[in-house]
Amino acid sequence: MTLSAGTDSVRQSLASFRQEREADWIAFEALLARVEKRAPRALSEDELLSLPLLYRSALSSLSVARATSLDSALIAYLEALCLRGYFYLYGARRSLRTRIGDFFLHDWPAAIRDLWREVWTSVGLTVIGAIAGYWLVASDKRWYDAIIAPSLAGGRNPDSSAETLRSVLYGGGDHFLSGFAAYLFTHNTQVSILAFALGFAFAVPSVLIILMNGCMLGAIFQIYAAKGLGFELGGWLSIHGTTELFAIAIAGAAGMRIGTSIAFPGELTRMAAAAQAGRVAATAMIGVTVMLLFAGLLEGIGRQTITSDLARYSIGGGMLALWISYFYLLRMVRHGDR
Repeated sequence: MTLSAGTDSVRQSLASFRQEREADWIAFEALLARVEKRAPRALSEDELLSLPLLYRSALSSLSVARATSLDSALIAYLEALCLRGYFYLYGARRSLRTRIGDFFLHDWPAAIRDLWREVWTSVGLTVIGAIAGYWLVASDKRWYDAIIAPSLAGGRNPDSSAETLRSVLYGGGDHFLSGFAAYLFTHNTQVSILAFALGFAFAVPSVLIILMNGCMLGAIFQIYAAKGLGFELGGWLSIHGTTELFAIAIAGAAGMRIGTSIAFPGELTRMAAAAQAGRVAATAMIGVTVMLLFAGLLEGIGRQTITSDLARYSIGGGMLALWISYFYLLRMVRHGDR
């Protein structure tokens, strides 16, 4: 009889508590839903002024509910409601324009600077791969077919004449060049994604992919250099290549950061180290997509219409200088001004 009376008393207390305060909770939840879906201007002046009052009322209700050990479902509901109210009233709210501005002005360059060891390691691996590919094809031209896929070769091989190779650089028709440019863009995008995505395997796949990409570059360069067209090929590639190869190097660096963090987590657990590295790597990879977009535009437009070697090198060198300044030098200038 005593247990039943106690249970009835708790139920009456809970019902009384709800009856007294539930109207405020419902009103607060409705106002939050409106401002979250639209904007503060969706509320009247009186409704805006009531938001902090309703928030404090919800906090008071939560405090009472916890202290008296009321219904656990009610406590969970009030906790979620108070959390929503806190984030709206006191949380930092930024517009989409502000977020985009912060990404380009701070987040992306900061991520690349954080990855500087991995980035320049990736650049070094590309150079090593290019030297290896050049040497292999120079020593035995059969290596060319083993390194370069037929779809990437575009009909070029060590037996092609100088006239055939030159026609690809300065002629061959817009349809062929546009199609080949699109293939190169797709290929390099795939390389970037794989170099990043496979980095979790202790960075080994990322290193191998970057080396192989450099090896392909060296193999193609060798067949042109053997026909006295190395300088011309360099200009043809540089318009988009300085941006695209830099993007691939960054993607490889992002994969290496994750892989090395998993392999050598230090005092953190492997999962915690991977999560920490992933935040920097993911920011860098968002920027890589922007760089690949720029490279695609340069590849699809500039390289197909500009035939002057000097102009090609100027554009490629200018883009490389732009990226290096953006990622590394402008920060030094800002610190110097301070």
